[in-house]
Amino acid sequence: MTTSPNSPFRGPGPTSRGELDLEERSALRRVPGLSTELADVTEVEYRQLRLERVVLVGVWTDDSAAEATASMAELARLAETAGSQVLDAMVQRRERPDPATYIGSGKVLELREIVLRTAADTVICDGELTPGQLRQLEAKLKVKVVDRTALILDIFAQHARSREGKAQVELAQLSYFLPRLRGWGESLSRQAGGAGGGASGGVGTRGPGETKLETDRRRIHRRLAKLRREIAAMRTIRDTKRGRRRANEVPNVAIVGYTNAGKSSLLNVITGAGVLVQDALFATLDPTTRRASTPQGQEYTLTDTVGFVRHLPHQLVEAFRSTLEETADADLLLHVVDGADPMPELQVEAVREVLAEITQNREAPMPPELLVVNKIDDADQLVLSRLRHVLPNASFVSAHTGAGIAGLVQRIADGLPQPHVEVDALLPWTEGALVARVHAEGEMLDTDHTESGTRLRARVRPDLAGALAAYLV
Repeated sequence: MTTSPNSPFRGPGPTSRGELDLEERSALRRVPGLSTELADVTEVEYRQLRLERVVLVGVWTDDSAAEATASMAELARLAETAGSQVLDAMVQRRERPDPATYIGSGKVLELREIVLRTAADTVICDGELTPGQLRQLEAKLKVKVVDRTALILDIFAQHARSREGKAQVELAQLSYFLPRLRGWGESLSRQAGGAGGGASGGVGTRGPGETKLETDRRRIHRRLAKLRREIAAMRTIRDTKRGRRRANEVPNVAIVGYTNAGKSSLLNVITGAGVLVQDALFATLDPTTRRASTPQGQEYTLTDTVGFVRHLPHQLVEAFRSTLEETADADLLLHVVDGADPMPELQVEAVREVLAEITQNREAPMPPELLVVNKIDDADQLVLSRLRHVLPNASFVSAHTGAGIAGLVQRIADGLPQPHVEVDALLPWTEGALVARVHAEGEMLDTDHTESGTRLRARVRPDLAGALAAYLV
């Protein structure tokens, strides 16, 4: 990749293979174009009352400059989705994040000056911080520090609507915050400590006592156990519903993809479901299942699932495992890609990584995948040309304009498991309901209306073949 001498993303020289020169290693650079400050200053007071004012910080290691910029731009969108106002964005070129302060202890002082200059109240880091990094940064910056994982968890907490979704988000949040609890000295002690404590309660009360930190940890462990039991019970209900669909042998298509790729819009345009569609990250957390039918009349269900993102927190994957496993049990995966994104290939890679994590302990293979590049009406033509070459078997559609939807529906029909029992039956006129069922659930090969009834030849499922056994010719 060629960059200008003034580029903020200059890579290591040709003679270095793992080492960065001193200037690049210590540089803390602005990332232009990510501020969401208002130009109209009349609204600033209102915004200050409503939104957190944040500065974004990232570490660029071995990725390309374009990937580093895309990651910071996505972090800005995540911050806006959470209700924050982005004041500035910085990235430091390093081999790896500093183990103590993430961006390097010397650069923390410069970041503190930026925080003071912008009057920011929060710093968001583009990575998952260790408890030590979090504690050191907050002590030096004197403002709240949030990492990418906590930010995504906060967005999920805002968007969860169903009882199951709220329980899953709370489980993920508590699992994340448990190792990051930290006490603040003797003021949190429940009992007086040692004989030197002037306010000692006397015999039986001396000693280190139980700190608030220990109490909080015990309460969180109890809450985690309760949430896991509740989610397990909800999973049983979900498995029962899924088992009922399997008993009826109704094929299921699961829509997966990157957040804000247009999955809910695609569900709406195919089924007319009327699901919430919003230009925001993680607008859909609770799975939505709707019934649809192929042009040949075969019925199937279409399930809209939660969107994925690069570096999706492990706690969320674990908490939402029962929901995400819906995708692994589907007959077909509709993998939706945002064609308007500058680097859609990274979206495909991130989604496949999460799917692999979900199914790593399963014996059954992943369902077949049908790639769908959405938003072609808003995409750059050069990006689309590249995608047509990189993803030759993908369908290119626009859920907004309807372009390519008819072809996609036919490809879904071709990808569904087909009935495999061929029958030739003569059904009397009184069995109109059974004839309608064959049309809805089977594949009609030939039909003829006679004086005795309806003569039909079709491919059907074994259970339907059993219902037709009395009328076979």
